[in-house]
Amino acid sequence: MSDEEEGSEGVLLSGEENATVRIKLEREKRGWSTTTLSDHMNEAGFDMNPSAVWRIENRKRRINLDEAIGFAEVFGVPLSNFVGPPSLATMGRAMELIDNVVATYRASNRANHEARRARDQLDAYLADHPDIREEADVMVSNAIATELIKVNEEYGPASDA
Repeated sequence: MSDEEEGSEGVLLSGEENATVRIKLEREKRGWSTTTLSDHMNEAGFDMNPSAVWRIENRKRRINLDEAIGFAEVFGVPLSNFVGPPSLATMGRAMELIDNVVATYRASNRANHEARRARDQLDAYLADHPDIREEADVMVSNAIATELIKVNEEYGPASDA
């Protein structure tokens, strides 16, 4: 690891490095020994001995994907959080909120894509049927306005913050 990476406990670390730091943080947070953690891993169906836990935590042994999944499962954290920056690992709620923002953003992008595709399909159809375009455009505008009113009633008006 370079001096720059060593001095920054965060996004510069790789997923595997993050996981090794996280294992020790999570184990110590619970007051578990390496033996206790290996027992939990074995109970969850992931073959692990205390020596392997110690070697992983001290970067003497690499962690494989199955083991990372097992540790995340034993600690009750999503794998994406488990391999995230250690500086955020101590703030579990922050990680949950970050995951929620990312998931909501992803859903919003998918919805926007679907809305564009639906509008493109309607526009293509109306290009072939120009005699109904004005009436169709009014119907779409009215329906969208009605939906916006419903959303504003449920969530309040959008903020520009």
